[in-house]
Amino acid sequence: MAKDRPVYMGPRLRRLRRELGLTQADMAADLEISASYVALLERNQRPLTADMLLRLARTYKMDMSELAGDGGAEQTARLQAVLKDPMFADIDLPVLATGDVAVNYPGITEALLRLHTAYREEQLALADQGAERPEAAEAPDPVAESRRFLGARRNSFPLLDDAGEKLAAEAEAAGGLSAGGLAAWLKAKHNLRVRRLPTEVMAGSMRRLDRHRDAVLLDDALDGASTAFQLALQIAYLEMRRDFEALLKDGQFAGESGRRLTRRALASYAAAAILMPYGAFAKAAEARRYDVEALARQFGTSFEQTAHRLTTLQKPGQERVPFFFLRVDQAGNVSKRLDSAGFPFARHGGSCPLWSVHHAFERPREVLTQWLELPDGQRFFSIARTVTAGGGGWGVPKIERAIALCCAAEHAHKLIYAAGESAGEPTPIGVTCRLCHRSQCMARSAPPIGRDMLPEDFRRTHTPFGFADG
Repeated sequence: MAKDRPVYMGPRLRRLRRELGLTQADMAADLEISASYVALLERNQRPLTADMLLRLARTYKMDMSELAGDGGAEQTARLQAVLKDPMFADIDLPVLATGDVAVNYPGITEALLRLHTAYREEQLALADQGAERPEAAEAPDPVAESRRFLGARRNSFPLLDDAGEKLAAEAEAAGGLSAGGLAAWLKAKHNLRVRRLPTEVMAGSMRRLDRHRDAVLLDDALDGASTAFQLALQIAYLEMRRDFEALLKDGQFAGESGRRLTRRALASYAAAAILMPYGAFAKAAEARRYDVEALARQFGTSFEQTAHRLTTLQKPGQERVPFFFLRVDQAGNVSKRLDSAGFPFARHGGSCPLWSVHHAFERPREVLTQWLELPDGQRFFSIARTVTAGGGGWGVPKIERAIALCCAAEHAHKLIYAAGESAGEPTPIGVTCRLCHRSQCMARSAPPIGRDMLPEDFRRTHTPFGFADG
């Protein structure tokens, strides 16, 4: 019979000791062992025995499952995900060896993960530099900085997912994840009551924390999904500040605006993690075959909130279908772009008029499906639909936008939208006209970079621009 693998928990033990404000000598005295043995445990030079786990749990009144953790499974999954990067394709990296490194050398593993994240962030920064406005390349762009931060991490933050699940469990016990249940949790945990006030009284705010009156004030024009989301957002700001700061610490921001914009994105991620807890939501997504509307009804969220959450299901070891998310207005301006798979059009894509996301305004609230193909042959499956922000009363301003949710063609069979639908002939689209080299595209608005225009003295093509083939 195979023996159980020894458990090494040095970093977790060190973190526990520091959180308790203890020295190695203090912990050794509490556990009735030597300080040198504590040092060996923290350096992973000794495994943590079952007896030692019991001592820790009894001494510090902790749940043993919290102490035992996952035996390095999460770190192993994260490292394996990073080592799938094409830059490592020519290196033999056995799965067992990766697991040994993650378990036995957690410090080195964390260092590698941080280096890879920093590398990807720098790669995205180089791709952004002067891509659209070379003359403004030196000026800080907070939106680009925030997108780069999220993109480098594939819009996945397990720390927030775990914290969100714990808060969701507490809210469920207090009354559920509806607006009423979240309000009950705020009252019980922070002594904050929730008040809904008329739009004119809120003076342009949809949510405001009033510390003087111990209240969370909400615009009464908000619908049910928006009300619950704003309450979850307030809970995230109250409960996860340290988590936000820990994540932002590794970011690269030229100014405070980029940092604040990213912090806001993390808070929205956390609010979604509360309303749609990772484990339950991921399971439901598979069961319902990624039916966005059905999931929205199950979790009491909006179509856009649900589609947004689907892009975050990339927790190491528990990954689901990787999606790309895009939101545009009727003028074609991209107001949100999220990516969980490193899609090629995640940086500057979205302006190709052949993509159905730009035609969704012609058929409001209807889900449009489309097979897509980029110039390099990569194929994708896309759904698009309009969503409304604002409104809630006569004369209250509102705006219509369209969102697209897109996955690689290889995952399309998992989506209910592709059931019984033949891939057929995909629509040829480009990342942007400046980066697309399709010579026969009638919808082109600009010639591609690096191609010479042809003279029109003797011949004029049907396409807006004629350019050399080579």
